[in-house]
Amino acid sequence: MKRREFITLIGGAAAAWPLAARAQQSEQKRRVGVLMGLAAEDTEARDRIAAFEQGLQQLGWTNGGNLQIDYRRGAGATDLTRRYADELVALAPDVILASGGTVVGPLLQATRTVPIVFTQTPDPVAAGFVASLARPGGNATGFTTSEYGVSGKWLELLKEIAPGVTRAAVLRDPTIPSGIGQFASLQSAAPSFGVELSPVNVRDASEIEHDVTAFARGSNGGLIVTSSGLAAVHRQLIITLAARHRLPAIYSYSYFATSGGLISYGPDPIDQYRRAAGYVDRILRGEKPADLPVQAPTKYELAINLKTAKALGLTVPPTLLARADEVIE
Repeated sequence: MKRREFITLIGGAAAAWPLAARAQQSEQKRRVGVLMGLAAEDTEARDRIAAFEQGLQQLGWTNGGNLQIDYRRGAGATDLTRRYADELVALAPDVILASGGTVVGPLLQATRTVPIVFTQTPDPVAAGFVASLARPGGNATGFTTSEYGVSGKWLELLKEIAPGVTRAAVLRDPTIPSGIGQFASLQSAAPSFGVELSPVNVRDASEIEHDVTAFARGSNGGLIVTSSGLAAVHRQLIITLAARHRLPAIYSYSYFATSGGLISYGPDPIDQYRRAAGYVDRILRGEKPADLPVQAPTKYELAINLKTAKALGLTVPPTLLARADEVIE
């Protein structure tokens, strides 16, 4: 059973029992802001929102009942994200959920008092969002993405599924700490796999298409798509380019593989939104983000798209298939 189907199945059953246990919930309606990095029509964004709202419901909070949730979606546009950050802060919410590292910065520029719970935020210490993982110290806390060391695993898996790759374009956002840290980790691992790396920035669609097309003119190429909000926003373009130029590619999240990407390895983003509901609940009940430690992923998933592998003429090793958490056929 796919995890998204599981979310839908458990939503109704699991929501009932905690409501009775929390019957003493305050009658005052509380307010939560949510700033998303993805567009409203993005299926991944809808899945994340569903997990977040179901998590809140299990803890006794119902959107439209004792809770009002205000959503804003920047869709990868920097100016729009800043504007929406200001809008949400002006609504004076009790807490704001920041979906991804690219929206945390604008929110912290807009407020240093409203509590913020972030998800999928790489290296929040280096970004200046928190003082430390154990003791955030300010008005923000939440959940990180992969450790930089996982980047070497992407290279290992790419070589395992496509042994002929000797050159890899690394798609990264150079404006965030993880874009630098992940590429540095890949550079350290590359010599042991005999792979030459080329950085490709993901600032906008035209730059991605131009640079990937130029890279694909060489032989034995592959793609490593690192974790970033812009990669998520432009994922369909990246997947299309990989297929067009017959480039084996590995991605940082399973939703890339379910959208047509070859292989992915990384944490479950849906789980982070469910866990974020727990932190929002604790803040609504009086705890401070400064006292809630930043949490790392608890599980990493390997997903393989066999249809894409076949289209690329690749035979997936049985040992790799046996390790996969999800196989798309």
